[in-house]
Amino acid sequence: MTGEEPAAPPPGEPPVESSAQPPAAQPPSGPPAPPGGQPPDRGRVLVRDDLHRSRLTVFFRLILAIPHFIVLAIFGVLAFVIAVVSWFAILFTGKSVGYGMQTRYLRYWTHVYAYVYLAANPYPGFEGEAGSYPVDAVIPPEEEQHNRWKTGFRFILIVPALMIASALGVIGSLGGSYGNYYSYGLAIYGVLPTVSFLAWFACVIRGRMPRGFRDLAAYCLNYGVQLGAYFLLITDRYPTSDPLYPDYGDEAPQDHPIRISEDDDLRRSRLTVFFRLLLALPHLIWLSLWGLVVFFTVVANWFVTLFSGRPADALHRFNGAYVRYLTHVFAYLFLVANPFPGFVGRPGTYPVDLRIAAPARQNRWKTGFRLILAFPAGVVAAALGGALYALAILAWFAGLFTGQMPLGLRNLGVFTLRYQAQLNAYIYLLTDRYPFSGPSLEDLPPEPAPLPEPA
Repeated sequence: MTGEEPAAPPPGEPPVESSAQPPAAQPPSGPPAPPGGQPPDRGRVLVRDDLHRSRLTVFFRLILAIPHFIVLAIFGVLAFVIAVVSWFAILFTGKSVGYGMQTRYLRYWTHVYAYVYLAANPYPGFEGEAGSYPVDAVIPPEEEQHNRWKTGFRFILIVPALMIASALGVIGSLGGSYGNYYSYGLAIYGVLPTVSFLAWFACVIRGRMPRGFRDLAAYCLNYGVQLGAYFLLITDRYPTSDPLYPDYGDEAPQDHPIRISEDDDLRRSRLTVFFRLLLALPHLIWLSLWGLVVFFTVVANWFVTLFSGRPADALHRFNGAYVRYLTHVFAYLFLVANPFPGFVGRPGTYPVDLRIAAPARQNRWKTGFRLILAFPAGVVAAALGGALYALAILAWFAGLFTGQMPLGLRNLGVFTLRYQAQLNAYIYLLTDRYPFSGPSLEDLPPEPAPLPEPA
């Protein structure tokens, strides 16, 4: 049901537009990989997991993790006390204390919650040793001199990062580690708990963690590591929400028929940012009217696909234009892009754009039960929607004060819009390929010019 691992299209089907690209490489806009294994300037998660999961340990995962919850809670109280002492030490001397203890705690936190949230399979140790777990944290080196101003106002500066962390679902786990006994990280909201809940069923049934779920969980943990390093005064570098920052291990599948591209320079007009919601009203009205027509075309295409095994070309183009237009409008509304979009969803006309593969044969069983099969993806999309709203609020203030969109927020927005577009394409019968929830799918080379729509 999860269908998180994209597979190559069956023989005889039209090739996907993106499959002709060269192997994925990290785009210039993303953060560079640490050279020669050198620790990055922020905390970072490294994934070396084979996706295999033991059904038995997955079934009893929360019970098995109870000893770690107890140790982590005690360790977290100690880490908090050290952070308070370090705060005063930096204010007076510019140097932190307890670096070794704090980094060990942060690695141990990563190992435990990678286990709890099914991002990894082995039972973690209690030492927080570097390199001892498939999902590991690389901690930045100790800073010789901390910025006193950033340290003094740390509890105010951290508020925007807490908003993103809350939407991703890592604020509960960090809070539980620092003494919130009611939580222990098992919050029922946010991206990470949602993904782990769905992944639990997939792992119990298949004995394997879907790649998309694993990567999304690793992304959330990566943000938790950065937030922890900032909160515990290990580093002055602010957490980045860029989905390209973690090391997800092996290259992600690159053959999904619905791909997103961006050609945005991060500049934002303060005037249009301030009135963004009002300016988007004509588009929202037009979306509603167009959506009424699309409802009937999707129903018609459902019957066509169910009986012929292939969507109608004209309906595919019409519905594809609507899905692309949705992406343009929400990229504008949530400040992921700056220009005012057009009203027809024409390809190649907006900085954040969709490339939709030509119509192809679809599985009749998947077509018949499409809405039921789409339910798990809809749950993930709803959780990611919380992150999209959080980043839009932060981007609104950033755009007003700086005239720029932070890179991490822009890339997170592109990822969430891509997943929503793939879900819409699945529901609207543009493809029977399931949405891929892994942020690693965004790790792309510069996009070529969009291909012309099929005649």
